[in-house]
Amino acid sequence: MTQTVELPIWLFVLIVVFAMVTLASHFLFPSVRWFFRRRLERAVARLNKRLQRPIQPFKLARRHDMIQRLIYDPQVGHAVQQHARESGMPEAVAFEQARRYAREIVPSFSAVAYFSFAIRLARLLSNTFYDVRLSYEDEEAVKGIDPEATVVFVMNHRSNMDYVLVTYLAARQSALSYAVGEWARVWPLSRLIRAMGAYFIRRKSGSELYRQVLSSYVRHATEAGVTQAMFPEGGLSLTGALGRPKLGLLKYIMDGTSPDGRDVVFVPVALNYDRVLEDTILTRAALGTERRFRARIGVITRWVLKQIWRRLIGRYKRFGLASVRYGKPISLQDFRSRRENDDITDLARELIQRIGRSVPLVPAPAACWLLRENVSMPEDEVRARIEAMMGQDDANAEAISSAIDQLVERRILSRQGNTLSLSGQRVDLLNYYAASVPLIMQPDDTAPAKGISAPAGS
Repeated sequence: MTQTVELPIWLFVLIVVFAMVTLASHFLFPSVRWFFRRRLERAVARLNKRLQRPIQPFKLARRHDMIQRLIYDPQVGHAVQQHARESGMPEAVAFEQARRYAREIVPSFSAVAYFSFAIRLARLLSNTFYDVRLSYEDEEAVKGIDPEATVVFVMNHRSNMDYVLVTYLAARQSALSYAVGEWARVWPLSRLIRAMGAYFIRRKSGSELYRQVLSSYVRHATEAGVTQAMFPEGGLSLTGALGRPKLGLLKYIMDGTSPDGRDVVFVPVALNYDRVLEDTILTRAALGTERRFRARIGVITRWVLKQIWRRLIGRYKRFGLASVRYGKPISLQDFRSRRENDDITDLARELIQRIGRSVPLVPAPAACWLLRENVSMPEDEVRARIEAMMGQDDANAEAISSAIDQLVERRILSRQGNTLSLSGQRVDLLNYYAASVPLIMQPDDTAPAKGISAPAGS
């Protein structure tokens, strides 16, 4: 027992490393995780006191626990058995496939990353690129939503800035959980997006097993009261107009709720911009037969460097107004009580109609619409008509001037003396921006709905 044993140095080092790893994993790491977990719980408790809708425990659960909960759900278990029978594979293989789907879908929310990093970055980007405005169709209805209800923000999809704007503006209410497509499944962007609480979905999955796993996750999140945000159109608008709603996520939400359970309140959110950052890419994609956006990383990098250079030399200008308007909420329980059956098509149609009625008017689309209808107009008359649509005040007058100058600089409109006319060079962009205006025309007097109020945060 007391004899000396000689070992090679490399083997001795290997033994020491394994011993240290074992010590850390069994004694140190659990204590360290517990220490930071307690600090995080206290920080979240303080944060929840400031939020209108506290962060739900489901959202703060460990990702591993959420995946286990999902794959052992009876709905998923039945789908695994059915998938195994139909495909002729062992149930163990089908179960592992369901596990892969769950790992792909389930987020890894970090309250620290969301409220310390994401919100600050969203505020910085929003106010750097745009003059942000926020308004309500019925502010009391939005603020009077049952605190126990699950809130789902339903938005039109104009730009990838939509995520940034709504995250920034909803920061005082709660942490949003977005459904994001395949475009975000790129490392390291995917890890950041998971930390923000977003969950990944496949827009075109032919697998019934995948759909059942996704449906189960949405049901769990909805039952737990997680505040969510979704784009019923399913993708960016290529024409500037509202698209037809996709029914997938809405169906999962409706199927996962019962009339006597937690209510779900859909809040329509309408967005509009003086300039959409991706407008050229989107209008080019509209000419093709597929939704393929050729936004290469080199193009994006050059654009960012160009904006930084303009800011350094003092020639940087913001891209005008970015306006967000909250529409009148729809309670799912009230919706069901008004109808004999749960018709998801009727719900989707009503949500899209409310979004369309709430789309705020901003100067650039209004100018494009006026000039497309009249070809040529005195600039003073264009300004006066836009002011009448939006409501006359100094802030709007300044925004109108900036928007018209931007349209002229981009060769969408032409200015000759005091006359504005169509340039004939950027017809695709002219039609793209003008397409958002008919959405906000009132059916009784053809006057656009006024959607601009005070700047956000004022």
